[in-house]
Amino acid sequence: MAQLEYDDRPWGNYTVLEDAESYKVKRIVVHAGRRLSYQVHAHRAEHWFVVAGEGAVTLDGKVVPVAAGSAVDVPTGTPHRIENIGTTELVFIEVQHGESFGEDDIVRLEDDFGRVAPE
Repeated sequence: MAQLEYDDRPWGNYTVLEDAESYKVKRIVVHAGRRLSYQVHAHRAEHWFVVAGEGAVTLDGKVVPVAAGSAVDVPTGTPHRIENIGTTELVFIEVQHGESFGEDDIVRLEDDFGRVAPE
C-alpha cells in the first residue's frame, strides 16, 4: 500500500495509512515530553490504540494514563489531547470516523506551539 500522506509536527509526526470517504487511519508518533494540542472536532469521532510508549490522555478534562495495548474513544465534540510522559516515542493508531477529516475540523483550545486561533 502506498503512503498517502506524511507530516512532521512540532510534537512528532503522522502518517496516513488509509483515507476513505467515511474514515481515515493514521499512525501518530509523539516525541518524549511533547503533547498534541487540546482540541475538539465537530464532524468526527476518533479511536486511539496505543502500540508503543506511555502517555496521558486528557479527555474532557479527565486525565487517563495509557500504554501499549490501551484504547481510548474520543466522541465527537469532546475536548482531548495526548501527551508522551515516557522517555521513548509514544506511538498510536488513530481511526477517525465521521464526515470531515481535514484541518478545518480542528479547534485548538490550548497549544504548546502557539497554534490556538484568536477568540
